Amino acid sequence: MSEDFNMSMRKFLKQVGVTSQQAIEEAMRDAGQERTAGQSFKATVVLNVSGLDLEHKIEGTILGKSD
Repeated sequence: MSEDFNMSMRKFLKQVGVTSQQAIEEAMRDAGQERTAGQSFKATVVLNVSGLDLEHKIEGTILGKSD
């Protein structure tokens, strides 16, 4: 793959990671620690790339802060 492709891919994935983390942290703050402490939350991300017929689904669990 070309260097331009690699750089654009890295930039996109960094943006996804950073903005997703910020959104989750904000939602946790808004919900309040007393509501989220010790809880687990199912998270799902669906990646679609138009023009490539790609749909990639990732599922995981995020734990609320307990301290």
